[in-house]
Amino acid sequence: MSPERIPIFVDCDTGIDDALALAYLLAEPTVEVVGVGTVFGNTSVELATRNTLGLLELAGCDDIPVAKGAAAPLGEDFEGGARAVHGSDGVGGVGLAPHTLRAAEIDASGLLSDLAEEHSGRLRVLALGPLTNLARFVAAHPDRVADIAQVTVMGGAFDRNGNVSRVAEANIHNDPRAAAIVFDAAWPVSVVPLDITMRHVLTERQRAELAAIPGALPTVLGRMLHTYLDYYENSVFEGERQCALHDPLAAVVVASGARVIRADEPAGIDVATDGDDWGRTSRRPGTAAEGTATRRIVLDVDRDAAETLLEVLRAREWPS
Repeated sequence: MSPERIPIFVDCDTGIDDALALAYLLAEPTVEVVGVGTVFGNTSVELATRNTLGLLELAGCDDIPVAKGAAAPLGEDFEGGARAVHGSDGVGGVGLAPHTLRAAEIDASGLLSDLAEEHSGRLRVLALGPLTNLARFVAAHPDRVADIAQVTVMGGAFDRNGNVSRVAEANIHNDPRAAAIVFDAAWPVSVVPLDITMRHVLTERQRAELAAIPGALPTVLGRMLHTYLDYYENSVFEGERQCALHDPLAAVVVASGARVIRADEPAGIDVATDGDDWGRTSRRPGTAAEGTATRRIVLDVDRDAAETLLEVLRAREWPS
């Protein structure tokens, strides 16, 4: 008898690496994506929602609820997006418009509350964008926080520079007030920061291998990766055609848990919410655990994110 699959709620600002992470989780046999919340970040929340629905439609997954979440940070306007990185539509211009799927009428924090009740004590949350939806959940549904088994956050930078400022990583920088709420809430949190995600890259050769996997979704993922690789080749890796796998690595961590983590560090997490340090994440010594609400920074894993992604995507039969 096979073990019961792990229920996962994905909260994302669906750009290119979010799409890769979602595809990986849809193909990973040990987990079940039971819901998706969308948020502003790489693009607008409207486009993130459209991209998510289009991706699920291509994957043949029409039974996963998708709920639109926050359109802007707590108490702020959103005037950002990362067009240079993800393209004008968030997914490299491939146009992931859904034909039949529609977003749920409930909002993202409400959907998370329902799923936390349904899968009490088992639900894992994977946050791939700004943490605004999760902060709203903490405020609106405090009685459900303890029902969440684990929160895994792709975000932060501790012993390296940020990617949107010298000190800040994009997801945290987009709403540091929300991040502070999430890191202080009474649930276990694992953080997958730039310190490790920048070491996991996908090359042009691997992009071609992904695009050659039979099925509509791998083909589209291969197409959108051209934009992502262009940005990283020109702006980050100085002529090397490869891109960082931030969100896919966090997806591997949430799916595999302690089995994949080679090294981590218990540490409370502070977030700067004003001044030149806006969005900076730093360790808070001596507060790594309050009861069961542990805080851990993932430092090393025993798998390569790109090879794991390719292996899992190849093993699934995708709709054409």
